[in-house]
Amino acid sequence: MMISIKHVIIIGICAIIFKCTNNEADFTTWKTYQGDYGRNQYSSLDQINKQNISQVKPLWVYQTGDSLRKNSQIQCNPIIIDGVLYATTPNLKLIALNAATGKLLWEFDPGLDFSPHVNRGVSYWESKNDKRILYTAGSLLFAVNASTGNPVTSFGAAGVTSLKAGLGARAADLFVIATSPGVVYNDLFIVGTRVSENADAAPGYVRAFNILTGKVEWVFHTIPKPGEYGYSTWPKDAYNQIGGANAWAGITLDKKRGVVYVPTGSASFDFWGGNRLGKNLFANSIIAINANTGRRIWHYQTVHHDLWDRDLPSPPNLVSVKHDDKMIDAVAQVTKSGYVFLLNRDTGEPLFPIEERNVKKSDLIGEETWETQPFPLKPPPFSRQSFTEKLITNISTESYEYVKSILDTVRTGEQFIPPSTQGTMYFPGFDGGAEWGGASFDVKTGILYVNANEMPWIQHMVTLDLNDKNSAQPKTIHDIGEKVYKANCAICHGQELQGDIKGTFPHTTGTYPSLKNLDKRLPRKETITIIEKGKGFMPSFNQFSNKKKNALLSFLYNENLAADNENDANQSWLENLRKELFDFKIPYTHTGYNRFYDQDGYPAVKPPWGTLNAIDLNKGEILWQVPLGEFVELTKKGVPKTGTENYGGPVVTAGGLIFIAASKDEHIRAFDKDSGKELWKYKLPAGGYATPSIYEVDNKQYVVIACGGGKMGTKPGDYYISFGLPSS
Repeated sequence: MMISIKHVIIIGICAIIFKCTNNEADFTTWKTYQGDYGRNQYSSLDQINKQNISQVKPLWVYQTGDSLRKNSQIQCNPIIIDGVLYATTPNLKLIALNAATGKLLWEFDPGLDFSPHVNRGVSYWESKNDKRILYTAGSLLFAVNASTGNPVTSFGAAGVTSLKAGLGARAADLFVIATSPGVVYNDLFIVGTRVSENADAAPGYVRAFNILTGKVEWVFHTIPKPGEYGYSTWPKDAYNQIGGANAWAGITLDKKRGVVYVPTGSASFDFWGGNRLGKNLFANSIIAINANTGRRIWHYQTVHHDLWDRDLPSPPNLVSVKHDDKMIDAVAQVTKSGYVFLLNRDTGEPLFPIEERNVKKSDLIGEETWETQPFPLKPPPFSRQSFTEKLITNISTESYEYVKSILDTVRTGEQFIPPSTQGTMYFPGFDGGAEWGGASFDVKTGILYVNANEMPWIQHMVTLDLNDKNSAQPKTIHDIGEKVYKANCAICHGQELQGDIKGTFPHTTGTYPSLKNLDKRLPRKETITIIEKGKGFMPSFNQFSNKKKNALLSFLYNENLAADNENDANQSWLENLRKELFDFKIPYTHTGYNRFYDQDGYPAVKPPWGTLNAIDLNKGEILWQVPLGEFVELTKKGVPKTGTENYGGPVVTAGGLIFIAASKDEHIRAFDKDSGKELWKYKLPAGGYATPSIYEVDNKQYVVIACGGGKMGTKPGDYYISFGLPSS
């Protein structure tokens, strides 16, 4: 059959149209977080491939020069626009580098008085000669000139606006930041937030900011107001009192359809919902929202009335899969529990069966668990689902006996066992299964690649007796301060102020310091500053009244102050403080986010402890699973490669490779995408707890990774390293 020039032109035009309508992704660039609007972490570049991967070397290294703190990190997935790489530093400066050389072009310092948090990326917008980078630092959203690094003064107030805009008056003094970048749609910047997970959480509404002016254009209420869809799934006044249900993990955009797909987390307080009885829409949901108007199109809830902190941890992937001999556009959402929810992109209907199964009831005061929870039947879970005696670690007899003695004391054996004062096993743990690194999707084959954690965690709920008028009333400011501490601080710093002390075991994290003998180690003034501004992983508690702050300080500094019964003003002050404390609506706190280790600090479960997985979304099958990372000291003892906990995602390429860092052993690796065989690895100067970006400059392919370290007790770093083939 002869093909005319006319036919060639038509075919070419069709190809261009497809390219432009398929979320404008040609997959040779990395212009947005996770590579494209569909969040697929895929590159069509194949200059680096299975045959030459062994030759790949560092091409340039850039150090940000930040003053590093304990546990400081870089989780940024850089974007690359016209040969310029945009990223953030540990202290949340915005930088622009020559993407081919790593040379600094400019740096923007927000110059704010706040404790830096993690930042996972930035966003780019342009209109003719107006080119902007939008990024968040603290509770602020900045617009910065992409060419000069100067603030865009026409945006907001001299280049900055508040991330609290559109959240209502209640959020004014509450903790609100954004760790994941928003998505750019026309002249809108659509973004979610990270909020507190305790009772003092701000609402997690999704908002669209006008990129030209900084004003809020629309708000989607994830905790519905009267008259809105989903309002009946909460108590009547929930929208005025409950927080969370926030899209902290990022947002996916189908530009052709004009739809954003928003994954949300749990409502706050995470582990007791007696004040939010009901199904709790739109917490723990994938929500399809009209990007122009903010109106709901459809939703699918992955956990009903969440009591397990089962936030959706990453933006869903926009995928096209073959089912019943037809290509179907879908969204694929990976979860902390190790499942993939595969839903029709237009209707939200599952492509594979999902079964609602009965789950156990809670025995906590005032709690009512939802009777059923959804379990996808295909694909099978990519993380193990039940920690029983059969899965106790087998790396040594001593480890087995130690772990069994603890396992026998807690509730375990299945998913969705409610939190309890006896102690409840979470497996997969609070950090997955899948985590914020998300999944990579091969657009040519329909295969999804996702890394997973296989770490058990144990949590005990603790009764506060705050609302029990018959319990012993606190008689001094010190006593009230102890109640304030246990309600708000003990979750991280421990019931006995012990923190999670690094060094107790060789692989513990040491994220939260001990507060014992604080009066001998830290001036009271510095502690007040930390309470008001936050520090590291600790959010600000500036919403506390001065009375509440002083009571907490009285307890932390062991100031046993009694009320002066002879002084009516003092007595009235104490009574008001008691009332403020007893108005607290949550009757429980908990012992914190505690990984379950053996006596030597290794995970309590049989290996693998971290995996990389290939899942065929066409058939709903797991193709292969391999360990990700290793403990060299165990390998030398003859223990098969165990894998490690991991943070950051994979990128799959047309060269047949999967690039991923993420592992605790501080390596970046390349795997064969067809078999899972490890083909290459390189020891980084600090852990690469981020997702790589893959791009091309002057026909040369680069792989760049942020090496910020700081997680899981590893050393912090301030590096960006770009890899590629050496010049010929």
